[in-house]
Amino acid sequence: MKTGDQIVQDLPWRWSVQGRIFIIGGLGYLFDAYDIALNGFLMPLLGDHFDLTLAERGLVATANLVGMAVGAVVWGAVADRIGRKQAFSVTLLIFALFSALGALAPVYSVFLLLRFLAGVGLGGCIPVDYALVGEFSPRKYRGRVLTALDLWWPIGVTLCGLVATGFVGVAGDWRWMLATMVLPALLLFWVRRGIPESPVYLTKKGREAEAREVIDDLVARTGAPVEPYSIPAPQQETGPRGVAAAVQQLVGIWRFDPRITSVAWLLFATIMLVYYAALSWMPSILKEEGQGDTAAFMSTTIMSAVGIAGVLLSTALVDIVGRKWLIGVSAPLAAAALVAFAVVRHMATPSVVAIAVFGLLAQLAIPALYAYAAELYPTHLRASGFGWASSVSRTLTGFAPLLFGSVMWPLLGLPVTFAVLGAAVLAAVVWMAIAAPETKGAVLDASDEPAPETRAVPEAAAT
Repeated sequence: MKTGDQIVQDLPWRWSVQGRIFIIGGLGYLFDAYDIALNGFLMPLLGDHFDLTLAERGLVATANLVGMAVGAVVWGAVADRIGRKQAFSVTLLIFALFSALGALAPVYSVFLLLRFLAGVGLGGCIPVDYALVGEFSPRKYRGRVLTALDLWWPIGVTLCGLVATGFVGVAGDWRWMLATMVLPALLLFWVRRGIPESPVYLTKKGREAEAREVIDDLVARTGAPVEPYSIPAPQQETGPRGVAAAVQQLVGIWRFDPRITSVAWLLFATIMLVYYAALSWMPSILKEEGQGDTAAFMSTTIMSAVGIAGVLLSTALVDIVGRKWLIGVSAPLAAAALVAFAVVRHMATPSVVAIAVFGLLAQLAIPALYAYAAELYPTHLRASGFGWASSVSRTLTGFAPLLFGSVMWPLLGLPVTFAVLGAAVLAAVVWMAIAAPETKGAVLDASDEPAPETRAVPEAAAT
């Protein structure tokens, strides 16, 4: 007899059922992308408004990304404790509140604090959203669904670029850029209240009646054949809460498999460091080359818009070539394209082409990375495992804008700086090839504590 989890993972895909969750979850991801991209557009404007040095401008991204790093850990642990649904909604409410206050900030120090707090709320979106969408997605389509979820990222970044470009020259332009996110975020918070709790999560928590209600509704709405299933007895939870719970989650993900966790952390840290460095500083770099605000903003927007095609291509390839191959090839090539941009940045057309190639290749790698990381851990560690990996990258990328603007760019120059970052990406994908399994077609959770040889089941064995 199948378990309830297996019933959910074997359901047919229906846009009115799992697709609705994919869209609502993806819109939260859009806000995450919008907010991070906004840092790059705010930096030159706030620099002029508050008369900031290059290092002080880097603090705009640092405050926001460090807040997201805190949020990724906190909300990943909270989602594993209280459920995906509640965390799914509250993250956006916190983000909307502090974004609205940030738009009214009277001085730079207050602005930085409010951007940090907004980041704490929004930092939970990616780990919580990926956990929820992944647990509702049929196993047959899960790789494509989780990869396609990243389509919302370049859409959000592109939308941010268009809005930011539209506000250039308007009085209080940076305040309006922040304010435009508040109402849509509140509307999405309200819509998210109608999403059901993850049946996989309910099963693991022993809430059998609720799990059966959700599973039976999914079966009916997708038109799947009705068949009996069991709900395994959950393991008793006696662990700590709060900060102690976060520490316990950290210990748990390393105890689960140090090699897998090291791979996840290194991939997130290096790939996202390269991407965020480009996203945060590209408008400022282009302005240093003599472009005006509008031209610099539009060139960055082109990088993001091309990324939409990258996500679509990644979605098509992820279940064909596998997660590891897609990440292992596209991530180092993306870093190489960024080095090429640094070399030809003085030439208008070649620099735009290099930016576009980087945007395409980066968005081939990142969706596959998110799908891969979400599949490496069992259910009781999935959100926190993803959250800690995301937090590592957010912490590094949070301080990277400050380091990039005050040390690396001035002392090493752009080509060498990007080459160093590219070498780190290459080292990370080599370690992935050695230390971590391919998860294409893997069963999400055969048990809460799978044996090492069954943590990632090859596609042929899983079907």
